[in-house]
Amino acid sequence: MAYSYLKAVHIIFVVTWFAGLFYMPRLFIYNVEANEQPQPGQDLLHRQFIKMMKPLWYGITWPSAIITLIMGLSVLLTSGWAPVLFKPEGFWLLLKLILVLFLYAYHYSLHRIFKQQTAGIYKYTSDQLRMWNEVATIFLVAIVMLVVVKKEISVIWGLVGMLLLIFILMLAIRIYKRVRTRKKP
Repeated sequence: MAYSYLKAVHIIFVVTWFAGLFYMPRLFIYNVEANEQPQPGQDLLHRQFIKMMKPLWYGITWPSAIITLIMGLSVLLTSGWAPVLFKPEGFWLLLKLILVLFLYAYHYSLHRIFKQQTAGIYKYTSDQLRMWNEVATIFLVAIVMLVVVKKEISVIWGLVGMLLLIFILMLAIRIYKRVRTRKKP
């Protein structure tokens, strides 16, 4: 019974963590695009976006990432999957955990961008940030597919599916960029 509660709490905080991972880069994009505005509007927009970023990052995204990690480890230890992690039947879980490690690296990369932007340093264009924003989508799809389909999907078809998703996302970003540049005066 405790396992079900741990798993439920884990899933809840995965959802809130991803909410932050999806929204934070959008705020980065808007903050960068504020540089195109004349003063004093530019400074007002920067202050507003920083004001929006801080509670999202420190109040939702970071706590959710930490609780996700704690609950995820608790679920792993109470589920009985830990002993089979390096056996064929646990291969899907091992892949999932590797993706989760990369997801935490992505989270940390967003933290670095957050720190830069709060210091007034804008190293990336809005187009670069749009592409980086889609990384969370790729992780979400890959991890959910592994958890739900487990052994029923082959590694080859999984990789083909991920490459197709990445291609579609990059194509959508390019199309959006063309539409945006046509609309500018």
